[in-house]
Amino acid sequence: MEEVLDVYQRPENPLRPVVCLDEARRQLVSETRQGFTDKNGVQHIDYEYKREGVAEVFMVAQPLAGRREVVVTESHNSQEWAKVVGRIVEECGAARAVR
Repeated sequence: MEEVLDVYQRPENPLRPVVCLDEARRQLVSETRQGFTDKNGVQHIDYEYKREGVAEVFMVAQPLAGRREVVVTESHNSQEWAKVVGRIVEECGAARAVR
């Protein structure tokens, strides 16, 4: 674990950027009923919801450069993951070419 933490302490190097990638699956829901406020001003909320599917959320961060980006896809599969990683490679390569 210490070796991983040492990576974040390295000085910024445009030729070898530190890029973090995290992914999470999130359930999408919508509310089916609106809450109401009673005569005493107390708000009541109904927690009934309708399932609207799932989404895969990828968080891409470059902590040393102060950048982060969120990529949301409808499904989780190897092709979607490869597209996100390919995008990271393209952006890092483009950044290298500019510098």
